[in-house]
Amino acid sequence: MTQRVALATVMDRLSIDAVITDYAAAVDDGAWEDYAALFTPDGRADYRDAGGTEGPAAEAARWLAESLRLFPARQHLIVNRRLDLQDLGGYPGDEARVRADYLGPMGPDAGATGGVPALVTGGRCVFELLRTDAGWRIRTVTAHRKWRYVPQAPPG
Repeated sequence: MTQRVALATVMDRLSIDAVITDYAAAVDDGAWEDYAALFTPDGRADYRDAGGTEGPAAEAARWLAESLRLFPARQHLIVNRRLDLQDLGGYPGDEARVRADYLGPMGPDAGATGGVPALVTGGRCVFELLRTDAGWRIRTVTAHRKWRYVPQAPPG
């Protein structure tokens, strides 16, 4: 591998990591236009394992916006990222796969009172990405929920 190829591979890895981070931030911030921009034009999301929908990214964004409105405070953490970049005989290709665990605590805004429980979920996301003229974009994301926890309300 030449230095030029090694540098291109590092740059691809950093760019892909940025897309995954931007994905989590867009969901947490409710930035649905930013969310949609992270996908290829034919990009799809599969949230069925988390009780949601499967379909085009725009449809998934609408489902997320509706289902997450009860939890305005969100902080999804996407960790333990394992990135497999397509290898074309020592040269990076135009496809990548990321498997990453997520931890998603959600709840009402700080200081809010009322009947909205806090919720914490955990699982794994699998991202299939494609290099496009606009940079790396998500072709598919599939969320596999492993667990869910609803903390008990404090006494009184």
